[in-house]
Amino acid sequence: MQSHHLISWLIIGLVAGGLAGRLVEGRGLGCLANLVVGIAGAVIGGVILDQLDPSARYGLLGSIVVAFIGACLLLAVLRLLSGGRPLGGGRSGPYVR
Repeated sequence: MQSHHLISWLIIGLVAGGLAGRLVEGRGLGCLANLVVGIAGAVIGGVILDQLDPSARYGLLGSIVVAFIGACLLLAVLRLLSGGRPLGGGRSGPYVR
């Protein structure tokens, strides 16, 4: 894997995870968690898209959209499995004691 591909995956994962965390949780999950959720979402979204249309090709923006949809699905499933509790440890802001 070339280094620019790895950097692209990291950027796509960070953006998609951050957007999905804001949509599903109402706030981001933190930089590392956003990255992990975004990359996992990219894999999930890529598998789903490949099942729907194996010949589909998409650029950077399309990759972010696919990863975002996959990350939202992942967070929704995790939220269901956690009984509806917030995934970020239940804190509501950076200054909560």
